[in-house]
Amino acid sequence: MSTSTTVLIVGAGPTGLVSALTLLKNGIAVRIIEKELTTRRGQRGAGIYPRTLEVYNFLDVPEVLEKAGGTSLFQSHMFGSVDVLKEFDFTPDAADPTPSIPFNRLLGLGQDVAEGILMSHLAKFDCTVEYGKELRSLTQDEREVVAELLVRNGEEAPEMVKSQFLIGADGARGVTRKLLNLTFLGETREATTVLTGDVRFSCSALTRERMHHFSDGNNSTFLILPTDWYGDDDGWQFLMSGDKVDADKLVTSKEALFSLISNVIGCPVDFIELGWVSYFRPNIRMADKFGHGRVFVAGDAAHVHSPTGGQGLNSGIQDGFHLAWKIALVAKGLSPLSLLETYTAERLPVIAQMLNLTTALLDKTWGPKQVSADSAWRRSRVMFMLGVNYRTSPIVLDEFSSGVPIVPAYGAEIGGQLVAGDRAPDAPGLVDGERTVRLFELFKPTHHTVMVFTSDVKVAEEIFRSFAVHSNLGIVRIVTIVPAGIHPTSTLVNLRVLVDKDDYAHAHYYAQDSPRVVIVRPDGVVGAMVAGLSGVQKYFKLILAE
Repeated sequence: MSTSTTVLIVGAGPTGLVSALTLLKNGIAVRIIEKELTTRRGQRGAGIYPRTLEVYNFLDVPEVLEKAGGTSLFQSHMFGSVDVLKEFDFTPDAADPTPSIPFNRLLGLGQDVAEGILMSHLAKFDCTVEYGKELRSLTQDEREVVAELLVRNGEEAPEMVKSQFLIGADGARGVTRKLLNLTFLGETREATTVLTGDVRFSCSALTRERMHHFSDGNNSTFLILPTDWYGDDDGWQFLMSGDKVDADKLVTSKEALFSLISNVIGCPVDFIELGWVSYFRPNIRMADKFGHGRVFVAGDAAHVHSPTGGQGLNSGIQDGFHLAWKIALVAKGLSPLSLLETYTAERLPVIAQMLNLTTALLDKTWGPKQVSADSAWRRSRVMFMLGVNYRTSPIVLDEFSSGVPIVPAYGAEIGGQLVAGDRAPDAPGLVDGERTVRLFELFKPTHHTVMVFTSDVKVAEEIFRSFAVHSNLGIVRIVTIVPAGIHPTSTLVNLRVLVDKDDYAHAHYYAQDSPRVVIVRPDGVVGAMVAGLSGVQKYFKLILAE
């Protein structure tokens, strides 16, 4: 059997699902396949950092924000006792929302729950995950990709799928990267085994208002996290490592696992259910590039991290969101194929630096010379990913940043001057007639947002007329932002004019002293900061086809 689609996505974890949803919102036909026969059980990667919460916001997936929660407070104990040795905050640099950063702390949501939410949004586009379908081989030329699938429907039957593009989101052990012959550089920590899973139990001596870290004072650690999305006030996720962990025995014997948990906690435990259990050895690897031709890898298929930083899930979601808007423009014939080369150019430096940090955390947490729990498990603000930037990208343009130093692609918020390639900050208090909106309501994965900061609406009208075709296509949205106290009107019906009543937008985008145009890409990144129409035209020549 032979079928066709615009984009074939291999793998239905969060990376693949976010890729699919972003493409569907752009009007791109998608098929998403998964070799497993059904959804995966378990929370697995549950931490959602602020930059990823922004992605869910741009995709209009409010259920994640509504259901996510959890505590950032840790208690440390010795094995066999619930006596508290120390209490500390997992993310001490978290803060309340600010006008520019509405999501300012780590939240938790089980991966299986997040996947279910994303699938419900795919269903609105009549897209469902096709389980029991596995990629076996692929060929590609300058026009298309031909993938051979193995369909497990009682009998193994082949299917040939033609697509313009293929995204491999099939994990570290997936086949897409191997079929592309991409090098997967890095290491596996063979000496470290980490057991993880979900379990339901009740223990009156163990508060559910904290995460708990148990240590034997040597190299064995046990981490247990209360969860609200598995069980009814009795669900816990656990991770354990060290000499006391016989992983082969514990994954096959529920009794042995429950006995170990009881001994570690050191108080009466009433076990209800074991959800799932597995073990792994930490991998730290990255592909030498994230795609070839019309085939790309994202998430764990492109880079795999120690779980200690919680960056793998988050970086995978950001990979998919980043790649999908570019594929959408190319698939529509609006951008050249060369735009997709910038996926590797922009994301690889971020991931390379991220791996250095998560590996250092691994050494602190499960290395041969472990440090104290509060030192090992504290997560700095760098992990929030708000400082991830593409300042060195070949497709960003800045006419104001002469002399601004290059900063790490993966770091904490940069501060100082906003530069093209940085995360676009939010700003509330924009008056739109009788409504008040914020910038994060304007930014979407379907279009570039061109913000013209000026007191003279004619400047924006000139840009609007120049890009009327793109505006009609829905890929460029132009908005004028004027200072408080000015209430101009435009002769152009479709040109939106917003009054910055609290001056947040002008301050965050450094537009208080002189007019400027800021272009925000579909992924929420500042693509350009320019003085006027000529700069806007120059930027879009980097993005759009002639």
